[in-house]
Amino acid sequence: MARRVVVTGIGLVTPVGNDVDTTWSHLLAGCSGAAPIAKFDPQYLQVRFACEVKGFDPLQYIDRKEARRYDLFAQFALAAAHQAVVRAGLDTDVPSPDRTGVIIGSGIGGMQTFETQCSLYLTKGPDRVSPFFVPMFIPDIAAGLVSIRYGFKGPNYATVSACASSAHAIGESYSLIKAGKADAMITGGAEAAITGLTVAGFQNMKALSTRNDEPEKASRPFDQGRDGFVLGDGAGVVVLESLDHAAARGATILGEVLGYGLSGDANHITSPAPDGEGAQRAIRACLEDGGIPLDRVSYINAHGTSTQQGDIAETIAVKRTFGEHATRLVFGSTKSMTGHLLGAAGGLEFAVSLLAATHGEIPPTINQEVADPECDLDCAPNAKVEREVDVVLSNSFGFGGHNVTLAVGRFET
Repeated sequence: MARRVVVTGIGLVTPVGNDVDTTWSHLLAGCSGAAPIAKFDPQYLQVRFACEVKGFDPLQYIDRKEARRYDLFAQFALAAAHQAVVRAGLDTDVPSPDRTGVIIGSGIGGMQTFETQCSLYLTKGPDRVSPFFVPMFIPDIAAGLVSIRYGFKGPNYATVSACASSAHAIGESYSLIKAGKADAMITGGAEAAITGLTVAGFQNMKALSTRNDEPEKASRPFDQGRDGFVLGDGAGVVVLESLDHAAARGATILGEVLGYGLSGDANHITSPAPDGEGAQRAIRACLEDGGIPLDRVSYINAHGTSTQQGDIAETIAVKRTFGEHATRLVFGSTKSMTGHLLGAAGGLEFAVSLLAATHGEIPPTINQEVADPECDLDCAPNAKVEREVDVVLSNSFGFGGHNVTLAVGRFET
């Protein structure tokens, strides 16, 4: 018999806050994390703003030697994991280390390290490349570092599927626990891809907003004036456990994972299927996995990146899946405030979805001035919504046609 899977810990490092409470309060207040890029000089770029993490101090979580040897994405992962593990009470008492695992996704991994070391190689020669280059850069190192830090010896790996990476990580962790192959999993995603090379790549493919004069208004999902996404950094990590495992150790249960669906577009390297066909299949698979009736879904945290094609395709997918009920649910995008965390987006947005379910509050989609007629669902424009929330879906779609939908809700005995 499949086991129920619950959430017992959450940790966040985001462009609007370096912990769960700060992030959540700023999202409800409609605060934008977008600002001119501060961590390097962007003067030669066409796009000179992003949603950076602000005021992050890695020394709250690791020592100076570790900070020099870990890329920023791994530092974010360790910080979010620590918050989640402490909240779950697994930092001091791990009943079954060999059945407690880690899956942390990242779309890119140590991009800052790659850029720095590549420059050293080209300008100073191979002898100047750090011996820590490879373990700093590889995307799986975040999961490895969390495992090492806490002694978690269960399933351990990374998922790399572009902007679906951490949603896949959470879904796979859920599946492992549900099937009895693990009792607890620390899972989510981390990304620190705001570098000159990354921005140049995205700007040259015309994927980014170019609103340099008003960055806080640049991310505007479903708005008629949207012109691309805003790059973001950060991490979102949760602790999942089987219900029996959590109950046996007296853990506080924050919510329950109710379903997981995934699919592939088989359409284009960057563009979604125009009618959202792949997204529809992921959403339907998630609902089927959890046995969730359409009318139980109260809120969908949309992938909603603020791109022309993506927002329309996702809206079509939701309308074709839910029919008339699509007009009764909230279909909003918190990327309007956080920007797009790429491989970490799914981890952050799953956590936001859980918080919405447990608090009965839905964050707004800010910056909607004129709704796109083709994106005509209720996105909670510019103001939070207070209502009873039953089931929440979180959508994550990645370049290459990777689609994931996760379902989460309040825990009920």
